[in-house]
Amino acid sequence: MKNIYLDYAATTPVDKRVVKAMEPYFIKKFGNTMSLHYFGQEAKLILEQSRGIVANLISADAKEIIFTGSATESNNFALKGVAFANRDKGNHIIISSIEHPCIEESVKWLGSRGFEITKILVDKHGLVNPEDIKKAITEKTILVSIIHASNEIGTIQSIEEIGGICKQKKIYFHTDASQSFGKVPIDVNKMNIDLLTASSHKIYGPKGAGLLYIRKGIKIEPLLHGGGQENGLRSSTINLASIVGFSEAVKICKKEMKTENKRLEMLRNKLIKEVLKIKNCRLNGDRKKRLANNINFSFDFIEGESLVIQLDMHGIACSTGSACSSIKLEPSNVLLAIGLRPEQAHGSLRISLGRWTTEKEIDYLLKVLPEIIKKIRAISPFK
Repeated sequence: MKNIYLDYAATTPVDKRVVKAMEPYFIKKFGNTMSLHYFGQEAKLILEQSRGIVANLISADAKEIIFTGSATESNNFALKGVAFANRDKGNHIIISSIEHPCIEESVKWLGSRGFEITKILVDKHGLVNPEDIKKAITEKTILVSIIHASNEIGTIQSIEEIGGICKQKKIYFHTDASQSFGKVPIDVNKMNIDLLTASSHKIYGPKGAGLLYIRKGIKIEPLLHGGGQENGLRSSTINLASIVGFSEAVKICKKEMKTENKRLEMLRNKLIKEVLKIKNCRLNGDRKKRLANNINFSFDFIEGESLVIQLDMHGIACSTGSACSSIKLEPSNVLLAIGLRPEQAHGSLRISLGRWTTEKEIDYLLKVLPEIIKKIRAISPFK
C-alpha cells in the first residue's frame, strides 16, 4: 500500500537538515541559558543567534521575538496579555469569524471576564472586508486579531490594509501567522503588525517551539511567571534544541520559499482543476488569494470522515479541517462562516501539500478520489 502524506497544514515532518542542526543541543550543548558558567553562556549565545535569525525573516528586531512552546500559547499570550494590560483603556476586542480554535476559545474566556468581543463576518471566499473592521472599532477597542492565512481554507487576508486601519486608530493589531510564516513574505513594519504568532512544526521544524513577535512599546501582561526568562514575559526553562531547530527551519524557508511556492502552486492548481470536474464539488476559499499548499473542497452527499477514512485505506492522509478540532462532530465554523450549509461543511476535504509532495502522488490521489466519492455516494443517506 502507498503511504502518501497530504496533511502538511496539520503538521510537517522535521527536515533532516533541521535534525542535524539540533543534535548537538541534546547532549553536548545542553546548558541552561540562565546559568553563569560556560555551558549556560554558550546556550545563551545560541539562543540569541536563533532569535536574530527568526526576527530577520519578518524584518523585526531580535529583542521583539519571544519564544514560546506553541502557536496556541502565543495566541493566548497575545490576546489575554494585551487585554489585561490595557483594561484601563478599554475592553473591546475584534476578531474574524474564521479564527483558529485557540483564538475563539481565548476570546470566549475573555468574554466571560468582562471583555466585549466582536466577530467580523467574511464573504463566501473567506475574506474579511477591512472596512467592516473600521466600522466595528469603538473608543473602547484595544485589540484587533485577524488570522493571516486560514488553516482550513488557505485564504490570505489583506493584513497590510487591516494593520494600517489599526495603526491609524492607535489600536494594537495581532495576526495569527501560523500557516503563512515561512510560506509567504512577511514584513511586520510594512504590514503594520504589532503582534504576530508563528509555529515551528508548520515549517519542518520540531514541535514544542513557537514565537510571539511583540513590537517594542506594546503593553502586555505575561501569562507565565517565574524565573524571568524571555525578558520577563515568558518564564520557563528555554527549550534550546527546539528553538535551534526552529531557527534552522526558518533559514531553509527563507532560502527556498520562492522556488517551493512555485512548485506547490503548480501541483495545487492541477489538483483544483481536476477535482472540480467531479460532479457536485466546490472549492472553498478564494481561488487566487490562497496559500500555495492549501486546497479545501466540499462534496455534496458525502460525509467528510468517511472520505478521510477511505483515502487512508488507500494510503493517503488528508483531513476534514483543522487538526485541533477534527475529532469534533460539529461542522467546521470556518466553512459555516463562508456560507456552507452544515451538511456541505460535513462533506469537506482539506488537502495540504508540502516539501516532499510529488506530482506522482497527486496523480495517484486524482486516480482514486473519484472512485471513492462514487462509492460513498452510492450508500449515502444524504442523497
